[in-house]
Amino acid sequence: MFVFSYSMLPKAVKRRVHALKRLQVQCANIEAKFYEEVHELERKYAALYQPLFDKRREIVTGTVEPTDEECEWQSDKEEEEELAAEVKEKAAIEDAKKEEATPEEDPKGIPEFWLTIFKSVDMLSDMLQEHDEPILKHLKDIQVKFSEPGQPMSFTLEFHFEPNGYFNNAVLTKVYKMKSEPDASDPFSFEGPEIIDCEGCQIDWHKGKDVTVKTIKKKQKHKGRGTVRTVTKQVPNDSFFNFFNPVKASPDGEMDEDSEFTLATDFEIGHFFRERIVPRAVLYFTGEALEDDESEQDEEGDEDDDEGDFDPKVSLQSTSFPLF
Repeated sequence: MFVFSYSMLPKAVKRRVHALKRLQVQCANIEAKFYEEVHELERKYAALYQPLFDKRREIVTGTVEPTDEECEWQSDKEEEEELAAEVKEKAAIEDAKKEEATPEEDPKGIPEFWLTIFKSVDMLSDMLQEHDEPILKHLKDIQVKFSEPGQPMSFTLEFHFEPNGYFNNAVLTKVYKMKSEPDASDPFSFEGPEIIDCEGCQIDWHKGKDVTVKTIKKKQKHKGRGTVRTVTKQVPNDSFFNFFNPVKASPDGEMDEDSEFTLATDFEIGHFFRERIVPRAVLYFTGEALEDDESEQDEEGDEDDDEGDFDPKVSLQSTSFPLF
């Protein structure tokens, strides 16, 4: 086995290696500029995608009914061609009988579109509680907004809700702050933009509707009189809506292991919304994107078998989350 010891190099060679390291730092600074321009491109193209996402929202909520032409899809044609003429005729007769027997149901838009996605995607369903589901039925859109030029790099997730009996907010937001420059103390660790912090929002809950807390009753005995009384108090409750009240990154970087892991997981979820869920929502609704994700995970699993097991609690070196 070859063993190389940098410390054993002649002084003159080490001096030249130092020059190479200075060049490497300059490369990292150029790379940072590259990612800043990538962010600007994302912002530019987000504006081009938005009209399509707006149309998606209108169809999902039933505000707009798509035309027959807009509803045409290649798989529908292929299925029709596979059916023999007599089979299609028989099916049409059966359908006509059913329509006469029961009025045709025509739900508005695509019911529970986003809730279905939440329940189908493991990363999101892990956060979802049964008491969250009635609220998420009112979720009508999720949007990604990128920071403007000249502002610190960030992106915002916007969760748009129709009027509901749970809270007054029309939009719930989660801001993810990013860093895209080499660390002066460790420039060689730079691998592109990374999420370094996040900020949620205040939810204006209707009285008695806050699912992030629960009321418990506890009996207390008076030490002197011996009388017993029942007291009630509110304690935290598991809920997806805790997503909007995240753990804050410590300014000095000192955090306990659980908080660090929770924050890193939050960053991963925010990135997943931005890169996968929002752009490809319909494919997560139908399940097609889930199959793609599973295929990717299988491929990564094969690689991991060769490289050894990965324990995020052990391998996570910081709470930042790389985006590329």
